[in-house]
Amino acid sequence: MKKILFLCLLAMLMPILVGCGGGGDSWSYYEADIYSDQPIDADIAYNSTQRSYTITNGPNTLYFGIDDVDPNFPEYRAFLDFPLNGATGGAIVPVSARIDSATLELFINEVSFASVVPSFIDLISYPLSGVRVVDFDSLPLKTQTVNFYPSDQGAIVAIDITPLMREAQWLGLADLQLRFVLDLAVNAGFIGIDDRPNVSVTAPLLRVKYML
Repeated sequence: MKKILFLCLLAMLMPILVGCGGGGDSWSYYEADIYSDQPIDADIAYNSTQRSYTITNGPNTLYFGIDDVDPNFPEYRAFLDFPLNGATGGAIVPVSARIDSATLELFINEVSFASVVPSFIDLISYPLSGVRVVDFDSLPLKTQTVNFYPSDQGAIVAIDITPLMREAQWLGLADLQLRFVLDLAVNAGFIGIDDRPNVSVTAPLLRVKYML
């Protein structure tokens, strides 16, 4: 009788034991380093006095924040584009990949007018033909906060943007496109991001670790 009960119990547990064994899902880990597409990077300056927008495509330095030196105090917003599909000959993040982590590395060449510059990094989507005026304040797909400090000037700053990258992957975006905005809870702060073409040591860099 005991033997019969044991065999019945074993038969019930067998599917569970098999499912918990070594035959489960296995993941391989990969890394992709992707430089921004400099001709598509841009900044937009809004002059509230003149109610005008100035778009600069592919500058050597991207600006965001409020320029206290200019008497009209224009507000700048910066835009970065990282192709995820290898369109510019760089690494690829497959659409089926599961994102483990994503880090954005920026060389900061200016921090002005504040001891701390609270900022937003927005995940957005804009045409590969270039940013438009409407992209200055379009609704973000997702956003996160980051602070910049005077000590960041002249250095590479690494920012964890895993939530933004995961959202871009979930949405199936071909490019990770980011907008940098000064937190207008403060009224001062101006950041310059190095974006010179063909200077890989300081170019904006996206580092993605993913699983397949």
